[in-house]
This record gives sequence, structure tokens and C-alpha cells, in this order.
Amino acid sequence: MEQQKPTILLVDDTPENLDVLTGTLRGDYNLKAAINGRGALKLAKNVRPDLILLDIMMPEMDGYEVCERLKADYATRHIPIIFITAKTQQADELRGFELGAVDYITKPFSPPIVKARVRTQIALSDQNRELDRKVKVATESLNKTRMEVIERLGRAAEFKDNETGLHVVRMSYYSRILGLAYGMSEQDADMLQNAAPMHDIGKIGIPDAILQKPGKLTAEEWQVMQSHAKMGAEILGDADSELMSMAQSVALTHHERWDGSGYPRGLKGEEIPIEGRIVALADVFDALTSNRPYKKAWTVEETTQMITENSGSHFDPQLVELYKGAVDQFDEIRCRYLEPVEPLENEPVEGRR
Repeated sequence: MEQQKPTILLVDDTPENLDVLTGTLRGDYNLKAAINGRGALKLAKNVRPDLILLDIMMPEMDGYEVCERLKADYATRHIPIIFITAKTQQADELRGFELGAVDYITKPFSPPIVKARVRTQIALSDQNRELDRKVKVATESLNKTRMEVIERLGRAAEFKDNETGLHVVRMSYYSRILGLAYGMSEQDADMLQNAAPMHDIGKIGIPDAILQKPGKLTAEEWQVMQSHAKMGAEILGDADSELMSMAQSVALTHHERWDGSGYPRGLKGEEIPIEGRIVALADVFDALTSNRPYKKAWTVEETTQMITENSGSHFDPQLVELYKGAVDQFDEIRCRYLEPVEPLENEPVEGRR
């Protein structure tokens, strides 16, 4: 079977430059092109190219800003970027490397140089992916142990809240499924799976009288309950570890809502980190489809209807569509880790999440 050609995204506001690059690379690669930064961001997210050749000097949004945004998004941050520019000052090159670029190509283009630089970075990217795979296999036992420790930390809060132990297992798998569907690399999706179980760690600091109150919370009690998000972020603290940084973000933002009506900061839309948006949906799906002493489990169909109805209000509309495409995977995880709990009476989930 013929191997698929790598895809390269070319970004330059000058059509002549795009023509030269296209003529140089057309035979060996699948090529996509954008003439401005916004178009580049959209294409990068939709196409997921293997490499981006990015002009620096563009109107409205220059290449530096485009690079910064690409590297800040889990769906695109792993894509290698080569800057193409007429700038030759050392400070310009240094800034590009600090933002995450892997190489520079200076204008005017030399086709043999362009081909060589591109070929080198594609090969390095392939090698890095294979190395990541080998490291994952080699450290599988260690990663499994770490996941078990993290799950137990998450369960500490869930047990205090009268939750079931497997809630954190299920919702962490749901989070990973959504992360991959969103475009996260395997490594980032694994990190999200490890971070998700700590989403409610702050409930350790909430009084039992509030957590386990059988009836509706008063306004004052609800304010205390809401403090668990900030408390969780404080417990996890600031750390150099990417995993702990993501876990802190999840704890702080998984109760934010797409329309800005969530807590603790009332963030809106893409102000909410993608990990918080993903865990918010995964957490609600599990809460609704699980039996609890105070409620019966909803069916997956009922839950999907509720999530769809809240697209654009509670949930990120893009994630809702990705969820609907992955609902069979969600149901497989739900069935695999099902826990029968005898329900006592029906009560809205929202009063408990």
C-alpha cells in the first residue's frame, strides 16, 4: 500500500511566495495554503498538518502571534513550525525559537534549501512520534502505578461526597476520548486522563454537613460548595509539572460554562481552557448516567438530549458535536465500569455537582 504523503500548511500573505513554495514542494507533499494568520489557525486545527511553513511579516496577525496561538492549543501545539522570513537579525530568530519554532528559512527562497529543511523536519517529527511510542511502552508499568495513585487521590474527595469510587475512572476515560477527538496528541490525551480524576479534590475542604445534606442547599451553603473549585486549585498548587499544572486548571475551571454563567470566575467561551471544557462535559455525562442514592441513572439517549440542548450554554458546541460522534465509546466505558447502586429517590443532579 502506498504511504500517504505528509501534509504541509503554507502561510504567506504574498501570492508569489506561495507559488514558489508550492512549485518547490508539490511533488512530495500534500499542500494547504493560507494567506493570513486567522486562516492559518483555522486550517491548522481542521487539517492537522505534519508541518507548517509560516511567514512572520503579515498584516493584522503576524507569524509570531500565530505561532504562539498554535503552541497554546493542545490540538496544534505538537505541529512543527518553520518560519519563513526576510528578517535575518539574531534577535528575530531567537524570538521564534523561544515561541517554539524548529527552524528558519530566509527569503528569497532557495528551492534546494527549502526541500532539505522540510525533509529534515518531517523526518525528525516521525522519529519523535516513534520515540514517544517506545517511551510509552517502556514506562507502561510506571504510568499505570501513577494513574492508580492519582485515581485514589480523586476518590478521596468522591467518597467524602458520597460518590462512587469508579466515577473518577469513568470520567477520566471520557475526558481522554474527547481529548483525542478534539485533536490532542496521544501524550496530551493521556495527561488529561491522568489530570481529570483530581477535578473535585477541593471537596476535601468542604464540610460534611454541606456535602452530605439530603435536601437543597441554601444560598450560603451553595457559596461554600462552589469554593471547592478554588480550593482544589490551591491544594494542587503551582508546579513545574505539566500534569499537575493541567490538574490545577481542571480543578479550577471544570464548573465554568460556555455562556459565562459558571463558577468560580464566570469565564466565557474559549476563555475556559480546553481541559476544563472537556472535563465539564465528561463529568456531567457520568453524573447523569450513574445511579446515586438520591437519583436514578438517566439513559444515554436522555443524557445526549440534555447535553445537546445545553450546547452553547453549558457546553462548548464543538465538544458537543465531538461527543455525539463518540457516544458509543462513552457507553462502552460506562458499561465496563458500571456500579449498581440502589436509588432511593429522584433529585436533580445539578444540586450535587
